[in-house]
Amino acid sequence: MGIVSTVLGFCGFGVGTSIGLVVGYYMFIYFQPTDVKDPVVRPLVEQDTKSLQRLLSEIPLWVKNPDYDRVDWLNKFLLTMWPYLDKAICKTVKTIAKPIIAEQIPKYKIDSVEFEELTLGSLPPTFNGMKVYVTDEKELIMELSMKWAGNPNIIVAAKAFGLRATVQVVDLQVFASPRITLKPLVPTFPCFAKIFVSLMEKPHVDFGLKLLGADAMAIPGLYSFVQELIKDQVANMYLWPKYLEVPILDPSKAAKKPVGVLNVKVLKGMKLKKKDLLGKSDPYVKLRLTEDKLSTKKTTVKHSNLNPEWNEEFSLVVKDPESQALELIVYDWEQVGKHDKMGMNVIPLKDLTPEEPKVMTLNLLKNMDPNDVQNEKSRGDIVVEVVYKPFQDDEIPDDVEDSNAVDKAPEGTPASGGLLVVIVHEAQDVEGKHHTNPYVRLLFKGEERKTKHIKKNRDPRWEEEFQFMLEEPPTNDRIHVEVISTSSRMGLLHPKESLGYADIYLSDVISNKRINGKYNLIDSKNGQIQIELQWRTST
Repeated sequence: MGIVSTVLGFCGFGVGTSIGLVVGYYMFIYFQPTDVKDPVVRPLVEQDTKSLQRLLSEIPLWVKNPDYDRVDWLNKFLLTMWPYLDKAICKTVKTIAKPIIAEQIPKYKIDSVEFEELTLGSLPPTFNGMKVYVTDEKELIMELSMKWAGNPNIIVAAKAFGLRATVQVVDLQVFASPRITLKPLVPTFPCFAKIFVSLMEKPHVDFGLKLLGADAMAIPGLYSFVQELIKDQVANMYLWPKYLEVPILDPSKAAKKPVGVLNVKVLKGMKLKKKDLLGKSDPYVKLRLTEDKLSTKKTTVKHSNLNPEWNEEFSLVVKDPESQALELIVYDWEQVGKHDKMGMNVIPLKDLTPEEPKVMTLNLLKNMDPNDVQNEKSRGDIVVEVVYKPFQDDEIPDDVEDSNAVDKAPEGTPASGGLLVVIVHEAQDVEGKHHTNPYVRLLFKGEERKTKHIKKNRDPRWEEEFQFMLEEPPTNDRIHVEVISTSSRMGLLHPKESLGYADIYLSDVISNKRINGKYNLIDSKNGQIQIELQWRTST
């Protein structure tokens, strides 16, 4: 009887299940509601407030906020590069994690921890917008909106006490708003020394975690606990103003810190070319090191003399003796108009023996083009004495100073005064009525300083430094900055015109030690000029 009951039970279950499926299918097909309406599709402007609020989180930032720009180009770039970035990032992660794991596992009596699988999957992150901040410092600041719903496969295997366990991370989702700062900007590829990454808000992180093949996130309460733990830990480490610093270049090498001093003594000139109508010239010499942003140094003017004797000494800071050269240019001084160039020559520093003085007689050339036939003409000679003195190891600075820091004034600075440093960086939107060949003219306490000319440029960049030694702080003084354009040709009707000016009061510089800002140019439609001011004292 027991066997018969069992057989009948199975038959009853099979018949009942079959009848239930048929009845269910019939009811699903024939008893569906008939009052279902098609969804109404309406333009965004006709949506009610609640509908708009539900949709707002899905609208890209560049739609909601005009400060953000579209970055479709970046998403296309990532899509193409992702297979290669995936391998490169995973390789870097393994390289970084290996020594950290080796250092930590002995504390927990674990035999080994290693990656069995590490891939970020086939889906790259996407960026919904980018905001770029414009500052007057040597940096680039970007804020991005990032969403990544990826399919990574990360399997970590751990061995301890003869047992082996695996943990797998799958279905990763990360929504974050990072701020990326590239600084300092340097003249060496990739043109920035460090990357600083901060989070502007707590990130949203969601992922699946499989332990020994089972879904660990299915444990009640564990999912929400892990979510909040990750958010809090990441926020504690990287929420702005805290940041993750990623070094890219050695700033000291990128910025080429000083490695020595070149002492130059301009002795004399011989048989210089006559430039004036009366058969005379008023020569002086300008000298500078190539690849150096500092202003040139120059000798005094020797009036009506074709064989001048200067015997004047100068010291120039050397940053790269293998690539830099001493440039010497002889000019004929003119009381009115542009000074005429009489000739030039250069001395490569790599040709000099350190600590060995060398007297050199240089033929003056029109330019440094070896194929220019005009260099065959005699323009006279200049005699100089040079000696390169490299720093000793204990004299070389250990690191590049902060770009925002202010140096101390040199020895000999008045105790109650200091050194006012004016750095002319650049200008934007300067435009002349007749020509735009701008240079900057500084007027301060009766002294006049000028930058170099830049031809046909509405956005010139000078990066030139000027210094004024003062007996007392210029608390109640101001400096006059004027952008002037001169005709590059023989312009008789419009040889010179002002492109705008600014008067900068110095009281804030004395209290803050450093100011770097942009100033609107008066008498200019949209022109601006960026000036950095530093007040250096001996204390």
